[in-house]
Amino acid sequence: MDYYLLAGDGILAEEFAYGEDHVTVGLGGATWAPGDRRWRGAGSFARCLRTNGALLATATPVDRDRAARVYRDLCGASLPGEAQLRARFGDWVRLTSAAPLRLGGHDTPAGFAEKRVYRVLFARELPDTRLAGLSASWPGGGDGGMPGGRGRAGADLFSWTLRRVGRGIAWALDVTVLLSGDRAEIVGDVLRKLTADVRSRGLIPVTTERFA
Repeated sequence: MDYYLLAGDGILAEEFAYGEDHVTVGLGGATWAPGDRRWRGAGSFARCLRTNGALLATATPVDRDRAARVYRDLCGASLPGEAQLRARFGDWVRLTSAAPLRLGGHDTPAGFAEKRVYRVLFARELPDTRLAGLSASWPGGGDGGMPGGRGRAGADLFSWTLRRVGRGIAWALDVTVLLSGDRAEIVGDVLRKLTADVRSRGLIPVTTERFA
């Protein structure tokens, strides 16, 4: 579950739902503000946040510990557990997903069973200082000066690059996966870890798509 401070004191708790191939299929959330007696369902608000520049400017990604400290300071109580928060989500927003785009140049190299290409889109700007910090945390090189890296999980290989897209209005984390067998569940673990790394620098994840 992800947490955001809204305008410094409100809190948004949200969570994406993923399909079998690890693409985004839904978004649920709940908000709380000082003076409010309860958490309110906020799936639609969470989706709107990502397309409304004014709302986006009020949101600061934080971890659960930071959200819990703010909540205790403002209302003197403990932040509800994640199961309790999910129960306050109300209706989840369904996010459309399409079959993977079969782009050229994605032939599976010899020695691997499958090649997959994913893109995680992010909203907001990334300051140069945080960009440099992300580069340092991802050894292995990027593409054109952008942060990137390479990793291995057993015999499976992963490579990724964070780049600007949409004429500079968004960021994309492009991840290439080379699977040696049928352990596709590792893909979700890697995508979530990389997404969390980028989010910790201040960007806000929007959706995860599969290209091949």
